[in-house]
Formats: sequence, C-alpha cells, structure tokens
Amino acid sequence: MSIDWGDAPTWVAGAFAAAAAYYARGTLKSQRQQIDEQREFIAEQAANLQLERAEYGAIAAERRRAQAALIRMEPNPQTHRSGLTDPWTEWWLVKIHNRSSEPVRDVVVRFGENHTALGSFHGNDHMCRGAQLGVPLPVLAREGAAWFKSASSTDGSMPNALPCVYFTDNEGVRWKLDRYGDLAEVPPEPVAGE
Repeated sequence: MSIDWGDAPTWVAGAFAAAAAYYARGTLKSQRQQIDEQREFIAEQAANLQLERAEYGAIAAERRRAQAALIRMEPNPQTHRSGLTDPWTEWWLVKIHNRSSEPVRDVVVRFGENHTALGSFHGNDHMCRGAQLGVPLPVLAREGAAWFKSASSTDGSMPNALPCVYFTDNEGVRWKLDRYGDLAEVPPEPVAGE
C-alpha cells in the first residue's frame, strides 16, 4: 500500500490548522479569564472609591457644620405688669453667642412663623441698654454676643412664638438654629428687589 503524497500537504495543513485553533482557543480562554479578573478588580476599586467618597463626604459635611455648631441661643421669656389691674406684657430676649473663631453674618431671630426681632444689642446686657443695632445684625464677631428683643404681647401668644436664629457662616452657608438646639442648613434668603 502506498501513501498518496498528494494528500500529505493537505494533512499537514490540516494539522497546523488544528494546532492553531487549539492555541487560539487557549489564548481566548486566557484572555477571557484576564478580562473577568479585570472586571472583578474594577468592581472592587469602584466599591472602594464609593466608600472613600462617602467617608470624604461625611468629613466635608462635618467641617461644613463645625462653625454653625458653635453658635448658641439662650432664649429668655420676659413678663412685666405695670399695675395690679394691668395685663401681663410678655416678650422674648434672646442671647446669641458666637463661640466660633470666625464671624457670622446676617443674624436674625424670628419668633413663630412671621415675627422678626425688633432690635439687636451687643454685649451681655440683658436689659438691652447698649447701642441698638439693626436686624438682621450684619456681623456677629467671633466670640461675640448679641441680644435680640421680640415685640411685646398682652394676649398670651408668646409661648407659641418660639424663637429661631438664622445666620450665615463664614463659608456662605445659611443656617437655622431652633430653641431646642436643632441645627439645619436652609436655603439663602432672597435679596430685596430680586
């Protein structure tokens, strides 16, 4: 039996093609495995980045809140009666103390929904005998204090008109601090004429 040499080149080419297909399959399998490993690595890195962003966000929020957290409000309800038959007159005196190392701006105290303080006074004089300042108070210096006085009432509505202080910190963020010490960021107030 003789070998048909005319078919030998076809067999050799077929063998090389089979070997090339085998190696190509191995290469594709290896590349697929590398791609899967890279996807896992990218997913892990994305999860790590998300955790880092959340941590940095929390640190930034804490820093953003740090100055505002050092503002204190001391509300002092006041009552007075001129004579035995006169009605009781009630009002609030509210001391705002900036315990931070930076000034705060545009400080205003509001009572209830619609009543703004009538005036503000610097210092620690709860009788408000000092120089009267405007409302809102343009600047409350670092480690400074100011008193704010509400309108007087004789109808007993003062307990319902609880004070809240609004101020802008050194970074330009507007804050609200209520009588109970709850601090919240609020949108900036519109400027008159806008």
